Amino acid sequence: MAIHNELGAWGEQQAASYLQRNGYAIVERDWKSGHRDIDIIAVKDDIVVFVEVKTRRNRIFGEPEEAVGYAKLYNLRAAINHYVKYKQITQEIRFDVVTVVGTPNDANPEITHIEDVPLY
Repeated sequence: MAIHNELGAWGEQQAASYLQRNGYAIVERDWKSGHRDIDIIAVKDDIVVFVEVKTRRNRIFGEPEEAVGYAKLYNLRAAINHYVKYKQITQEIRFDVVTVVGTPNDANPEITHIEDVPLY
């Protein structure tokens, strides 16, 4: 596995653990819709939350959430729409971004949870 893929997998695990500690039930991880994917799908307070995780070693090249641009949002909209139809979701839905800054060697990576991010 490439180093950046290892960092991404570690970041997704950090994000999932963070969400669980904060009352979210993880329903799916790395759900695929063709070539598109949703990192984490969770439920809290009967709201289905679709989570994009962005992991960076540091902020030298900017904030991690800045990587969620137009093309990523376009793909996420399509994947979320597919998931909602496929699973016949009737609950309220929301899109969040969780950023993780650090490395697997860090005991306490910096985690930021941005709730209710517009998908446009």
